[in-house]
Amino acid sequence: MTVRAVVSRASEQPVGRSLSSPVGRLKRVGAHMEELLARLEIRTVQDLLFHLPIRYQDRTRVSPIGALQAGDEAVIEGEVLLTEVRYARRRMLLSRLGDGTGAITLRFFHFSARQQEGLTRGTRLRCYGEVRGGPGKLEMAHPEYRRADAVSERADEPGLTPIYPVTAGLRQSSLRGLIVQALDCSAVASGDGDPLRELLPGEVIARHELGELRAALLYLHRPPPEADLQALLDGSHPMRRRLAFEELLAHQLSLRMLRAGMQHHRAPAFAVPGELRARFLAALPFAPTTAQRRVIDEIEADLRRPHPMQRLVQGDVGSGKTVVAAAAVLQAVEAGCQAAVMAPTELLAEQHYRNIDSWLRPLGIEVIHLAGKSRASARSLALEAVRSGRAAVAVGTHALFQQDVVFAALGLVVVDEQHRFGVHQRLALREKGRDGGRYPHQLIMTATPIPRTLMMTAYADLDCSVIDELPPGRQPVTTVIVPETRRAEVLERVRDVCRRGQQAYWVCTLIEESEALQCQAAQETSELLREVLPDLAVGLLHGRMKPAEKEAVMAAFKGGAIQLLVATTVIEVGVDVPNAGLMIIENAERLGLAQLHQLRGRVGRGSEKSACVLMYHSPLSERGRLRLAALRDTGDGFEIARRDLEMRGPGEILGVRQAGLAQLRAADLVRDQELIPAAGQCAALLLERYPERVGPLVRRWLGDRPRYGAV
Repeated sequence: MTVRAVVSRASEQPVGRSLSSPVGRLKRVGAHMEELLARLEIRTVQDLLFHLPIRYQDRTRVSPIGALQAGDEAVIEGEVLLTEVRYARRRMLLSRLGDGTGAITLRFFHFSARQQEGLTRGTRLRCYGEVRGGPGKLEMAHPEYRRADAVSERADEPGLTPIYPVTAGLRQSSLRGLIVQALDCSAVASGDGDPLRELLPGEVIARHELGELRAALLYLHRPPPEADLQALLDGSHPMRRRLAFEELLAHQLSLRMLRAGMQHHRAPAFAVPGELRARFLAALPFAPTTAQRRVIDEIEADLRRPHPMQRLVQGDVGSGKTVVAAAAVLQAVEAGCQAAVMAPTELLAEQHYRNIDSWLRPLGIEVIHLAGKSRASARSLALEAVRSGRAAVAVGTHALFQQDVVFAALGLVVVDEQHRFGVHQRLALREKGRDGGRYPHQLIMTATPIPRTLMMTAYADLDCSVIDELPPGRQPVTTVIVPETRRAEVLERVRDVCRRGQQAYWVCTLIEESEALQCQAAQETSELLREVLPDLAVGLLHGRMKPAEKEAVMAAFKGGAIQLLVATTVIEVGVDVPNAGLMIIENAERLGLAQLHQLRGRVGRGSEKSACVLMYHSPLSERGRLRLAALRDTGDGFEIARRDLEMRGPGEILGVRQAGLAQLRAADLVRDQELIPAAGQCAALLLERYPERVGPLVRRWLGDRPRYGAV
C-alpha cells in the first residue's frame, strides 16, 4: 500500500473510547483541575498515561531523624511533640516531630485550621521532604505527610516515587493520584479500545529487543525498589528506550504522512527554458560554486512538477543561498508567476531586496520592498504593484502576509531563516498563493546547519539540499577568546585594523530581552569608543532606528565612511561588507553557539584575513567555556550545530515550527539519536505492511500536533 493510501485510510480509523476519554471523567477532576492539566497538554486519559516522570525519589526506607543532614531528601516517621502557630514577618504553623533518635521542625507557611487540627500532640506521622538547616536545628518546609497508621493500612511506597512535570497550582500528590486512576482504567481495557495495546510489529520488537509497551509504561510509573535509578534518570534504561523508540517512530510516520498529503495538492508547474536564469548567472561577477549549481538544479527539477515543492536549503554563513533563491525566483517569473521572499528582520529583508533588485532589474523584472514601517504612500504603491502583477517579486518581513497584501499570481514563497517565523505566519503567506486548489511552491532557507539526526526526525517531510562549499578565495576567520580585563589590548587591535584600511564591528549584547536596553547599551558603547578612539569614524546601528537611518548607516559603512560600526545583534544576519575584517563581540558568554557563529559570519567575506574576538566577563562558567571553545576550535557550521544540539537541545535550532517536537515526552534527540535510523526503517515497514497501525500510533503520541507540518 502506498504512503498516500495510508494517509486517507488512517484518517478513517475510529478512535477507541479509552484513547479519547476526557480526563474530566476521572475522580477529583473538576473544571479547575482540567484547566491545570490542559497547561500540561493533558486532556485525555491517554495523555496521563504518557505523561512520564522526570525523576524519582526513594521513599521505601524510613530514616532515623537523628541521622539526617541538611540537603537530604528523606522519609521520616515520628510523633508530634508540639504544634503552634507563630507570628513573625508572616504567619506560620510549626510542628515538632520526634522519633527517639532526634527531633525536627515541620514548617508550613500556607495552612488551614483543619490541617492544624490534624497535627495535634501524640499523632504519629510519616513525612517526606528536603531537610534544611533551620535556626539551631533541622527542619522540613511543607513536607508531604500523612498519619502513620494510614500508611500501614494502605501499604504505601512499595517502590520508587515518581516526580512528574507539573504546573503552578498542581500538586505532585494530586497528579500521582490521577495517573494511578489512568493506569487502573487501562488495566481493564482490551482490544482496539486499549490505549496500551501493542502497535509495533513483533518482528520489530524482537529485532531491536524492545519489550512490550504496557510493561514499559507500568514500570516507569511504578518502578520497583530495586530499579536502576541512575539508568532511569539518564534515559538508558530499556523501559525508557522502549517508549523513546515508539515516540520517534510516531514523529517519523507523522511527517511522512504530511509529506505524502502535500502531494495531493496541485501547484503551478514551471516548465520553462530557463533563459532568465541563464542570463542572471552569466551576469554575476563570480562563478557559482559547484554546490550552488547542484542545489539550483535540484530546485529547478522540483519546480517543474505539478505538486508544491517543499525543500529546505541549508548553507553555512556566506555560502551563497541568496543566489540560489534568486535562480528559483527567476524560474517562477519566467513561468508568469510571482515570488515572495520573506526575511525575519528588516535589515535582512533590505539586504535581500538590494541584492535581488540589482540582479533582476537589468532583466526587466520589477522587485518591490514591503517593510513593516513603510510610509503610507510608498506602501500603497507597492501594494498596487503586487495586486496588479506588475511587480513580479516582493521582498519583505512579516509585512508580506498582512491582510491587505494581495498577489495576482503567487507561485513561489521563499522563507529565509525559517526557524524565526511562527507556524501561522508562514501558513498565512502560503495561503495567499492558493488559487483554485493550487498552492505555491515553498523554498525554505537556513544558515543554521541542522545535524543529520535532527534533520531525520524534525524535517522528514521536507526535501533537503546542502550548500556545503564556500566561494573560492574566502579566508577562514581566526577566533580568539579574551577576558574583559584585556579591553585595552582589544581597543588597540581595532585601531590597528582600521589604520590598515579594513573596517570592524563592535557587537553589544545584554542578558535582558528588552530591545530598549540593548539599544541603550549600544548607544553608550559607541560614545565611549568615540572618546577612546577619536581618530576613527564610529557609527551606530540598532533595532529601534528608523529604516532610513539604518540604510544611511549601512551605506556609510559599506562605502568606507564609517570605520567602526557599533551594533546590537541586529547585524546577526544579512549584513555583507567584504572590507570588514574584525569583529568584537562583547559579553560573548551570553549568546548561544548558533548566534555567535552567525555574527562571526559577518567578517571573512573578503580576500583579506579576518578575526573575531570573543570578549567575556569573568568568572566564566564551565558551560560558557565549552561554548566559546567550540567556536574557537572550528569554523564548520555543521560541527558547531552538533555541539549546540548537545549543549542546548533541539528547541533553539528548530524554532517555533517544531515546538511540539522539541518537547518530546519519552525521547531525547541527543541522547537517543542512535535510535533514529532504526525508527526510520520501522516507519517504512509500517507504511508498507501494517498501514492500519499508523494512524493509532501517531495519535497516541502526537494527538493533533501534526497539523503544523502542513506549513
